[in-house]
Amino acid sequence: MALLIGCAALLALLVHTLANARLLRRPPIIGSAGGVASAPPRQVAVLLPLRDEATRVEPCLRALLELPPAVRVLVLDDGSTDGTAELVRRVAGDRVTLLTGRPLPAGWLGKPHACQQLADAAGDAEVLVFLDADVVLAPDAVERATVLLRRSGVDLLSPYPRIEAVGPGERLVQPLLQWSWLTFLPLRAMERSARPSLAAAGGQFLVVRRDAYERAGGHAAVRDRVLEDIELARAVKRSGGRIGLADGSALARCRMYASWRELSDGYAKSLWASFGSPLGAVAVLAMLLALYVVLPAAVLFGQWAGLLAYALGVAGRAVSARATGGRAFPDALAHPVSVLLFAWLVARSYARRGRTTWKGRPTWRP
Repeated sequence: MALLIGCAALLALLVHTLANARLLRRPPIIGSAGGVASAPPRQVAVLLPLRDEATRVEPCLRALLELPPAVRVLVLDDGSTDGTAELVRRVAGDRVTLLTGRPLPAGWLGKPHACQQLADAAGDAEVLVFLDADVVLAPDAVERATVLLRRSGVDLLSPYPRIEAVGPGERLVQPLLQWSWLTFLPLRAMERSARPSLAAAGGQFLVVRRDAYERAGGHAAVRDRVLEDIELARAVKRSGGRIGLADGSALARCRMYASWRELSDGYAKSLWASFGSPLGAVAVLAMLLALYVVLPAAVLFGQWAGLLAYALGVAGRAVSARATGGRAFPDALAHPVSVLLFAWLVARSYARRGRTTWKGRPTWRP
C-alpha cells in the first residue's frame, strides 16, 4: 500500500512539473514576423561583480561587448589578487565602466556588498541586471529579458540560464536546480502570492526594476545572507512587489563549476541555507530519498511497482530538462543517484557551516 501511495505522489508531482513547464515564462522573440517590435533598451544597467575571476570571466566580457550600445555595463573588481581588473581592461577597454570595490564593512558578506556598490553606481538606470562571471549572454538577452519583465508585470525576474554540465558530477547535480522548482514550486501561485517564503531566484542572471529594488532595501537588506538572490526576492515580496521565474536558456548559458571540487565546495558554502533549519533539511531529504531512491529500489526485492516509481521520477527529471534547455537523456536515467548525491552534499554543507570560506572570505555570519 505504501508503495502505491508513493507512486500516486510521484504521478501528482509529474503532472505538476508538466503544468509548470507549460506555464513557465519565456522571453519573446524580438524583431521577427509575429514577434515583438524591436526597441533598444533604455536606462538599463548590467552589473557584474568580480572577485578573482581571471580564469573564467573572459567569455562573459566578450558577450557583454555584443550588447546594444544603449546598455550600460558596470564591472566591479572586489579586491581581486589574480589580475581580474587587468583582464577586464584588456578585453573590454572603455566599453565597460570598471569600478574598484571598497573594503568589506562589518556585518556584510562579499557579494551583497559588491552588488550594492554596483547598484549605487548605476545612476538613473530604471532596470538593473545582475550577472555572474560564469554567465554568457546572447546579444539580445538584455532586450528580451527587459521586455519580459515589463510584459509579465513582475518587479524581479529570474531568467534561469541554460546550465552547462560537462563532468559526471556536474551532470548528476546541476540539473537539480531547475528540476527542484519546476517539480515542487507552483510558479503562478508564487507570482500572485505575497508570502516571502514562496520565492525562488537565481543570482546568475537577475533582472529587477530599480524602484522595486530600492523599495525592498536593495542588497543592504540582505547584507549577511549567503543566498542573497533568494533573500532579495523575498525582500521584494515583503515590500509589496512581485517576482517571477523564466526559462532563460535562449538568453544565456552558464557553467557554474569547472570541476567536482569546485562544485562540492560551492554547494558546501550555501546549501545549508536553503532549508531554514536542520530539521527542515532532514524533512525535505527524507521525502526526496523516500520518493526517488527507496521506492524505485523496491524493484530489487520483487516489488514491480518500484519500476513505476523509477519511471515517474525519470520522467519528471526529463520534462524539467526539456523545459529549460538541459540534457534529458541519458542523464535523467541516473536520477536516484542524483538525489543520493544531493543528500550527501546537504549533509556536508551542514557539517562545514561556519568553517567554510569562499575566495578568502567567510560565507556565514552567525
